Amino acid sequence: MAGFFAAHGVWSVSDGEMLIPMLAYEHPNGDRGMDRLVHDDVADGAAAGQEALRTGRDDWVRAVLVIDAYLNLDTARVDALIVEAVEYVPSRRSLKMAVPYRPQAAPEGFAVYRPKFLEVTGVDDPDLAPLADAFFSGVDSHEKAAAVWDAHLVDQSV
Repeated sequence: MAGFFAAHGVWSVSDGEMLIPMLAYEHPNGDRGMDRLVHDDVADGAAAGQEALRTGRDDWVRAVLVIDAYLNLDTARVDALIVEAVEYVPSRRSLKMAVPYRPQAAPEGFAVYRPKFLEVTGVDDPDLAPLADAFFSGVDSHEKAAAVWDAHLVDQSV
């Protein structure tokens, strides 16, 4: 689910627009929903989404928040989609990832870089390889967004 909505976010920013924070969730029966967190200030939408993830809802099995932000690296500050995912049942687990990208307005045009795991909690000795495989399966399940991601992938880390 995190990969699917991260891909949706990549698709959304590929045309140069800033992403309105997205909060997606899944119910026990498998139905999914998504809300765009429209606020006067984008930071307020992001804060509302983080609070919703923290508290969860009784009818959510898992949820994902995708926001457009900056990632501060040792070498530079880069644009990135920050993806926070929480699984509430059977026990709470979460992950936070960044999908760095180069904005469409850059001289070289839009590009997507390798995602980075920022945090994994609730998992004993997390093996990142299966998490990455699941993430990219989710990316690939969003056919239109995956095509944009693949067409603009720069296979390197920033």
